[in-house]
Amino acid sequence: MTGPDGPDGTLYAPMRLEAAALRRGLSERPGQLTLRRTGIGPRRARAAATDRLTATGPVAVAGIGGGLASGLAPGDVVVASEVRADPLIPNGSQGVRRMPDAALLAAALRRRGLRVHVGPVVSTHRLVDGATRARLAATGALVADLESAWLLAGADDRPAACVRVVADTAAGPLYRPATVRRVRTALRVLPEVAAALAEWAAAAHSVHRVVLASPRSFCAGVERAIAVVEQALRRHGPPVYVRKQIVHNARVVADLQARGAVFVDELDEVPDGALTVFSAHGVAPAVRQEAADRRLPVIDATCPLVTKVHAEARRFVGRGDTVLLIGHPGHEETDGTLGEAPERIRLVPDPAAAETVRVDDPARVSYLVQTTLATDEAADIVDALRRRFPALSGPGSDDICYATTNRQRAVTAVAGQADLVLVIGSANSSNSRRLVEVAERAGSRAYLVDDVGCVDLRWLGGAATVGVTAGASAPPGLVDEVVAALTALGAGEVSEHTTAVEDVRFTLPKEVRQP
Repeated sequence: MTGPDGPDGTLYAPMRLEAAALRRGLSERPGQLTLRRTGIGPRRARAAATDRLTATGPVAVAGIGGGLASGLAPGDVVVASEVRADPLIPNGSQGVRRMPDAALLAAALRRRGLRVHVGPVVSTHRLVDGATRARLAATGALVADLESAWLLAGADDRPAACVRVVADTAAGPLYRPATVRRVRTALRVLPEVAAALAEWAAAAHSVHRVVLASPRSFCAGVERAIAVVEQALRRHGPPVYVRKQIVHNARVVADLQARGAVFVDELDEVPDGALTVFSAHGVAPAVRQEAADRRLPVIDATCPLVTKVHAEARRFVGRGDTVLLIGHPGHEETDGTLGEAPERIRLVPDPAAAETVRVDDPARVSYLVQTTLATDEAADIVDALRRRFPALSGPGSDDICYATTNRQRAVTAVAGQADLVLVIGSANSSNSRRLVEVAERAGSRAYLVDDVGCVDLRWLGGAATVGVTAGASAPPGLVDEVVAALTALGAGEVSEHTTAVEDVRFTLPKEVRQP
């Protein structure tokens, strides 16, 4: 049998009750997975695996399992990040099958309201309890079963998944009256597991190629800002206080928090005398004055390109202009620039606002642009302003930063050849959101995702070519995780489309510069 984009996958279930529960879930998505019952234990699993030699398509194993880690409850779902055999089994398989796409499947299960964990699954030759359970838990495994390692052995060239629903737990002995009730609890979850696995199989049938946009990920200003906090932590030790997020990315912020950075919204949250860092987005003069009045030791991590916009604002206001700032309301960068002269700077967020904004003297008007806007978006607003104010003057060079422009050009090129574009970046990242908009205008479906766990398998169905890029504040490692997941799903080709090569570097502030 074949599915819409290739051969059906195979879903293995050891027990009759497990197979019956999974079959109910597969009725939602017929034609993606063929269900096979293998029987219980390693011997039957090895026998079933030999039948797979002529099969193609993804392979999955699902059923119930024994919880090893503390905190697991009956009905909890474990998606395997890797499957391995108990190393103490005589003549057992010692191979480890890793599943870099486990986060994609876990997300599909969480959308169904299940409590999901991602981690290792270990296969043993008999049910485990007592000291054996404790020994396996010490290896980091979350769940034990009797079949998965052997069913997946030798399937390295095919997409593979393993999902086990916790029945018995480490909280008590295996053989007790409550175990039967807990098995029933686990079995009730399996139809939802099967439905999610069908989504996974459909994605595995579809995705064949990944195209990476280049440039992508960190820019020089972001690298500098992160380095400021890292160097401050090394030199002074934690805590180091940072006003606002140093850059707009959840992974970066979480990593720095774990190392001792404390992020605050305003300076009144900073204790007296505490070392304080201003974020890459810049601050208004009033914030600098507040820090000076409190005699806070400050390190300024403002991106030099944002500093340039502030300097232009002061210059234009100083010569008597009304300054029209093209940008998004509420963004930290625009708030900082507006603060240079609140009475003389007007925010213009869109072409409609450009048609209604009022100025003191139409002959003395200038404009500035938030550095992370889409170039075509800003150009439309500037055109509208020029029609109203023929004397409008602008900055000597483009305010939109080189990195923003380069990433938008790169994603435009990739979107032209992709069925789907994944933009890695946080929701509060302006430049990342603009990349989604640019990709959509280039004709591709596009989604913004914080990390691989935010990718919806349903997006991948029918997407033979997936483009991947990342906003200037997103770490390169997040891209690597997404590409690894797509490759594990079956993408056999990963290529890179380069539209520019970046070699910009910014010097660190003197307070953290190496001697």
